[in-house]
Amino acid sequence: MSGRHDDTGQAFPLYITVVAGLLFLALAYLAVGQAAVNRGGAQTAADAAVLAAAQDGRDKLAAAWDADVLDPTKWQDVFDGNVPVGNPCARAEQLAAQNDATLDDCTWRLLRYSAEVKTNKSVGHSVVPGTEGFHSTASATAVIEARCTFDPLGAGAGDDELPPLMCDGKPWKLDPDDEATLPAPEDLFDVHLADGQAQND
Repeated sequence: MSGRHDDTGQAFPLYITVVAGLLFLALAYLAVGQAAVNRGGAQTAADAAVLAAAQDGRDKLAAAWDADVLDPTKWQDVFDGNVPVGNPCARAEQLAAQNDATLDDCTWRLLRYSAEVKTNKSVGHSVVPGTEGFHSTASATAVIEARCTFDPLGAGAGDDELPPLMCDGKPWKLDPDDEATLPAPEDLFDVHLADGQAQND
């Protein structure tokens, strides 16, 4: 009987140690999950921010094309992104804020836009020391691609008619006096994400 009690007494500390270890592992996995959720939120904010900037740039490019629709010699510069678009990053800042993040950087060159954000909320307290001060950061890149091609020497060039515009296989017979014949920004340009990366800092 005494031997059995001794075995039980020896097993109890081992049991406590195992339970404590399992509890620690569970909390560690929870911390990893919190970090992953925070990184995911950062990447969502970065994607939304850079898409907003690129879409703003696309709309300004389309407006520039509308303004120069009577001068086909300027069209290619618009489709190459080689015209002023102001500062499209104000929209990126708004979208980052809507996703509970702060826009750290926003740049663009021609048809390529990049944004970096940091989450406003930290990873939070966990069994990993210092995580309460970690904020996830993420970057994303979006590109604008022209959907349209045209032949400046094609039918209509040289007279009062504009050269035909072909956008994703759809021909546009342009009449500047009829807005219904003019393509919308999304007809002229495609906007999509190129890449992105998130991490905890």
